[in-house]
Amino acid sequence: MEKKPVFISAQPQRILSLHMTHTPSFLGLQQYSGLWRDSNYGKGVIIGVLDTGISPDHPSFSDEGMPPPPAKWKGKCELNFLTKCNNKLIGVRTFPKENGSPIDDDGHGTHTASTAAGGFVRGANVYGNANGTAVGVAPLAHLAIYKACDSTGCASSNILAAMDAAIDDGVDILSLSLEGFTRPFYNDPVALGAYTATEGGILVSCSVGNSGPTNSSLSNEAPWILTVGASTLDRKIKATLQLENKHEIEGVSAFHPKVLNSTFFPLNEPGKNESESTEGSYCQDGLVYNSNGGKIVLCLVVGKGQVVKNSGGVGMIIINKEENGFTTSANVHVLPALDVTYANGMKILAYMNSTKKPVARITFQGTIIGDKNAPVVSSRRPNLASPGILKPDIIGPGVNILAAWPTSMETTKSTFNIISGTSMSCPHLSGVAALLKSTHPTWSPAVIKSAIMTTADTVNLANKPILDERLFPANIFAVGAGHVNPSRANDPGLIYDTPFKSYLPYLCGLNYTNQEIQSLLQRKVNCSEVKNIPEAQLNYPSFSITLGANSQTYTRTVTNAGEAKSSYSVEIVSRPGVSVIVKPSTLKFSKLNQKLTYQVTFSKTANSSTSGTVQGFLKWTSNRHSVRSPIAVVLV
Repeated sequence: MEKKPVFISAQPQRILSLHMTHTPSFLGLQQYSGLWRDSNYGKGVIIGVLDTGISPDHPSFSDEGMPPPPAKWKGKCELNFLTKCNNKLIGVRTFPKENGSPIDDDGHGTHTASTAAGGFVRGANVYGNANGTAVGVAPLAHLAIYKACDSTGCASSNILAAMDAAIDDGVDILSLSLEGFTRPFYNDPVALGAYTATEGGILVSCSVGNSGPTNSSLSNEAPWILTVGASTLDRKIKATLQLENKHEIEGVSAFHPKVLNSTFFPLNEPGKNESESTEGSYCQDGLVYNSNGGKIVLCLVVGKGQVVKNSGGVGMIIINKEENGFTTSANVHVLPALDVTYANGMKILAYMNSTKKPVARITFQGTIIGDKNAPVVSSRRPNLASPGILKPDIIGPGVNILAAWPTSMETTKSTFNIISGTSMSCPHLSGVAALLKSTHPTWSPAVIKSAIMTTADTVNLANKPILDERLFPANIFAVGAGHVNPSRANDPGLIYDTPFKSYLPYLCGLNYTNQEIQSLLQRKVNCSEVKNIPEAQLNYPSFSITLGANSQTYTRTVTNAGEAKSSYSVEIVSRPGVSVIVKPSTLKFSKLNQKLTYQVTFSKTANSSTSGTVQGFLKWTSNRHSVRSPIAVVLV
């Protein structure tokens, strides 16, 4: 193949994983006002969703009140799906075609598509929980569905083929809730496809992955991708475990019993006895009926409710992983069950060890709104693929998200489901991007990203710093620029536009070979003819610096998108150990779209430590706008 003149590069096949009603209100989106009104609910924008397919008959995908797709649309519905498409679902395709129907047999794709652009559906709930009107972030946007995944994952060749098709079809936004591994961009199918999409003016929104909080826990780190982390809502679907000693353990659950049972049942911990398999504590197949019959069963996080039920259990307690801290997921269960934190799980085990006959009962309190700690985010570590680019870019709702679900799925038999993960946060940002694209049709992907990042919230509902899963202040590698604020993103004041041509000197600066870069650009390049730039020199709305003994200076160019005549003053907040100097300290604009450049110099101070991370921010403020860029400095 390499000898053929059209050959650019080839990649081995890889399998990527799928990342796993209240959110519009939580995001400040209101009917008949604000960004929804200004954008006409995303009307005219096409969101391409690359996932596990779609459940086309779901009411979230009704085209009532939807206009026809714009004239630029060149996509199609596959022949076996023509009658299922409408003015909401304007395109549905499968990759490869031999995979058969684009019907969603997993649920993931239906959930993410409706989160981004599902229509208004009254009476949405999961077994009575989270009851209300379900709606996507951009309810009048069109949806184009590209099935490239199934329950086993997503083949890299299918991802690239689907992304190429979406680009040719004419989508405006591409939403990919896919998780891979940290790898060079030339070896990453999502980065490859996203580069071409961005060149064509398509914003690509991707989830950062569900592997946190650990080192190397990021995916989709390329600077031309909007990388999204997950945070909690202010909603809980509460359940409580009442122990016989009067102690109560709080948890969450989407199980909603038709009849509440007030009986106390014995507690059992499978796998505790030597005669039982080690898989017992995970509630996998093979649980012994006699051990669990008539009991509430404790399981580690991967516990399977159907297995517990089949073994005679009357209830289940799922103990979360220790590293997940205080974050829990309100899962749909086939028997009375709740998810508890690791710390609470240890309290339950301590009680069981303190008495010969431990008993408890599970009660369900339903939906509760008003958690002032929201949003809470999972902690992360730096971007390894490109340390000079801070990732994730933004966080958005991704825990206990209610959205559309195929009724054929045995897990719920419901038209809606509640699931968690950065897969759920990604389509929220895809929807926000669609709203901004509808309001500002000339904005490039980089400008939309800048508007989202520089206007983000950095405090929770209690007006305190956003917390991580341990309820400590979250680090900058967890929150990126902060939590998305759609209304403020609609009027950012200043914008950082990353010229597409600057990616070549950036890539050459990563010390990639010409051949490696060619696989990204799909054309011949020669880095010896290019003036390389450091990663941190890219005109990005954030700063990520690895700082040694020598000072470093970088420039940024901002464009006036606010008031024609305006003046911005700089504010710098940095922890001890790093000096940050900005010149000039004032930016004065005389007209719209005027560009001004400033320099930022980073250096260690006398009291600087030899290692660690210093975080802060740089903020330009006028009498109307505040434009904030996060700063992460790794000391070496």
